[in-house]
Amino acid sequence: QSENSDKSSAESDSETEVEQVSVYHKLLATLKTSPESESEEEEDESESEEAGESETEMDSEESEETREADGGEEDKNDVPEQEEATATAEQMLSQEQADGADTSCDPSHGVVEEFTDVKHESEFSLETNFMEEESGDGNADKRDSGSSQAFSEDPFKQHMDKELEEKEVEKMSALPKTSTQSKWPRLGQLTFSSALEKHKTLKADKEVDVKQLYLHKPLESTWPRVNKQFLSSVNKPSDPFFTPLQRELFCIMNTYRDLFYPERNALTNGEEIRHAYCLHTLNHVLKANAQVLSNNTRRRNQKPGTDSDDFRDQGLTRPKVLMIVPFRECALRIVHVFISLLEVNDKKKIDVSNKKRFKGEFSSDPEEKPPNLKRPEDYEAVFAGNIDDHFRIGVAILQKSMRLYAPFYSSDIIIASPLGMRTVIGAEGEKKRDFDFLSSIEILIIDQADIYLMQNWEHVLHLMKHMNLLPLDSHGVDFSRVRMLNLNNGSKFYRQTLLFSALQDPQINSIFNKHCSNYEGQVAVRNVPLSGSISHVVVQLPHVFRRLEAESVTSVIDTRFQFFIDKVLPEYRDAIMSHTLIYVPSYFDYVRLRNYFKKEELNFTHICEYAKKGAVCRARRFFLKGEKQFLLFTERFHFYKRYTIKGIRNLIFYELPTYSHFYSEICNMMKATDSGVDATWTCTVLYSKYDAQKLAAVVGIDRTGQMLQSKKNVHLFVTGEN
Repeated sequence: QSENSDKSSAESDSETEVEQVSVYHKLLATLKTSPESESEEEEDESESEEAGESETEMDSEESEETREADGGEEDKNDVPEQEEATATAEQMLSQEQADGADTSCDPSHGVVEEFTDVKHESEFSLETNFMEEESGDGNADKRDSGSSQAFSEDPFKQHMDKELEEKEVEKMSALPKTSTQSKWPRLGQLTFSSALEKHKTLKADKEVDVKQLYLHKPLESTWPRVNKQFLSSVNKPSDPFFTPLQRELFCIMNTYRDLFYPERNALTNGEEIRHAYCLHTLNHVLKANAQVLSNNTRRRNQKPGTDSDDFRDQGLTRPKVLMIVPFRECALRIVHVFISLLEVNDKKKIDVSNKKRFKGEFSSDPEEKPPNLKRPEDYEAVFAGNIDDHFRIGVAILQKSMRLYAPFYSSDIIIASPLGMRTVIGAEGEKKRDFDFLSSIEILIIDQADIYLMQNWEHVLHLMKHMNLLPLDSHGVDFSRVRMLNLNNGSKFYRQTLLFSALQDPQINSIFNKHCSNYEGQVAVRNVPLSGSISHVVVQLPHVFRRLEAESVTSVIDTRFQFFIDKVLPEYRDAIMSHTLIYVPSYFDYVRLRNYFKKEELNFTHICEYAKKGAVCRARRFFLKGEKQFLLFTERFHFYKRYTIKGIRNLIFYELPTYSHFYSEICNMMKATDSGVDATWTCTVLYSKYDAQKLAAVVGIDRTGQMLQSKKNVHLFVTGEN
C-alpha cells in the first residue's frame, strides 16, 4: 500500500481546452469556490463563433509572437525555455553515469502509471539499518549517548526535545500573538511574533562561526564549495560560507522559527535562497536519521528488559520535509543541490538510485525550444527548463546514498507541486485518496508562493488543511519509537514553515497567519516599497486612481463590479474612447464582465488563459485595427504569455495587478503603437482600502497613505522614468 500512496492518473498537461477547463472546474466545484464556474461553457461557445470568422494575415511581428501554441495555463510546452539556466543541473546529472538499479526512462511527461522504486526498500529502511562507525556520523552517536553539552545546544535537539505543557498549547490555540519589530542589515524590517511569553528577539549575526551552526557531516565541508558561486569578492574572508542574505535567512531557519520572506526574485536571489533552504533541509534530515540509526544501535546493544522509552525519536510516518515548488525544473535543481552537498569530493560520489529516470522526466528537451521570442528577463528566469506543474517525488537519504522515487512512506523528503499534492490528497468522498504521509512533517517549505496565485491557490489551501493530521492507518510504525508530541497530536506546534514569495499578498499572508502554529514563533520580513512601479512607466500618461467604498472584504467584489458598470464604463461607451484595454486580475471577474458585455451587446473582444491561438490572434488584430472597441484581458494570460498588445489608447485596471511590475509593463505597451496622439491616452485604476499592499507596490508607501485617507479620486501624471 505504501507504493500506491502517491499514484495518480498522471493526466497529461497538454490536453484539449475543453478537457482542461472541465478538470479545472471539477476541482473548483469540489472546493465550492464560485457559482460562476458553469459560465466557462459560454467561453467555448464564443470561441466556436469566432472560429467561423475569416482569418487574415497579421503583420510579421504579430504573427511571430503568436506562432506558439494556444495560451492556456495548462499548455506549457510552448513557453520559451532557458537552456543556460538549466545547464548546470543537467550537466551534473549527466556526468553521474554510475547509476544503480532502474535505468528505464520514459522521457515523455505523460507516463501511464506513476513509478515508485520498490527495489531499495530494505537498503533505505530506517528500522533495519544501523549507524556506520567509519562514516564519521558516529560522532552523532557519541554526542547523543554521552549527552554532551554541545549536542544539547544543537537547535535541532532543542526544538524537537522540548515538551510543551498543556497550558502552553492552550495559550497558542487561544491567545493572540505578541509581536516585536527589529531591523536587520540585509533583510530590513522584521516582525517577530509568538504566542508564548518566553519570546526572545533574535539578533543578526554579523559573522558566522560554522561550529555554532551545528551542521551535520559532511555539510560543514561541502557547503563552502557548493555555495562559492554566490560569494563575491566583496564578502569578507572571515565569512566564506554565506552571502549576507543567506547568513540572515539561515540564522532564522536554524532557530526553527517560521519564516516569511516576500522578496524572492528569480533573477537576483532565487538560487541563493534555494541553496540556503536545501542546506537547512539536509541538515535536519541527516540529524534526524542519524538519531534513529544511533538509537537502533543502542537498542540492539541494550540488555533485555531495559526500559526503552528513551528511544522516542521519530514521527508517526517517515516523511519529515515537504518542499512545494511550482515546476519540475525547480525539483531538478533541488535534487542537484542535495547531491552536491552530500558528495565530499569527486572521489567520494554518493549512490543515487533511479537518477537516469529522474533526469529523463524532470529535465527539459533542448529541441522543444521554440523560436527566439522577446520576453522580459524575469519571465525567462521563472519559466526556465521543464515547466510541467503536475509532479511529486519521494526522496530517501541514508548516510552515503540517496533514493529517488521512494514510496512516500519510505521517504524523508517529498518534493511536489500544489497540483501534484492535490491529486494524491483527493477530495472528501473520493475512494482513492491519501494524506497520512503529511502527519509528521517537521519542515514545510513553500517556494515561489506567488506563482500558485497564478496556478490555483485552492490547491495550496487544500494542502494546508491536511497538514499534520493524525493518520488514519498505522503504516507499520513502532509506537515505542514515536515522539510523545506526535502521539498527542501536537506535531503542528513543532512544524517549521518557510514561505518564500516575490510579493506581499493577503492570501499568502493568510497562510502564514492562520495555518502556522510553531511554538518557536514566526519571523516575517515587512519592508515597504518606497517608490513603486509607476516610476518605471516611460510613456507620458495621466493616471486616475478611482476609489470605491466597500463595507467588507467579501463585499468588495460586488461593489467593484457595480462601481465599474455605473461610474466607469459609461465614460468609455462613446466611440471616441476606442482601443480600451480592460486588465482583469481575477478570472471570475473576467467571466462576469464578459457575460455583462455580451448582454449589453458592447463591441468587444477578449483574451484569457484558456483562449486558443487563433482566437488570440483574431482578438489582437481586431483590437489593433479598432474593429473592436474593448479588449478584456486577464492577468493570468499576461503572466503565462507576456505578449505586447498593440493599439492601446485607453487603459482600465479593473483591479490593481498582483505583480506590481505588470502595471508599468501594461502602461508601456502604449508606446508600441505607431499612431495615436499622446494627449488622448488615459489610464484609470479602481482601488479600495483593502488594496493597500498592491497600491503601495504601484505608487509607493507615501502616496498610498495619502490616497487611503482621501475620499477623492487621485490624479497622477508620470513624465517618463523618475
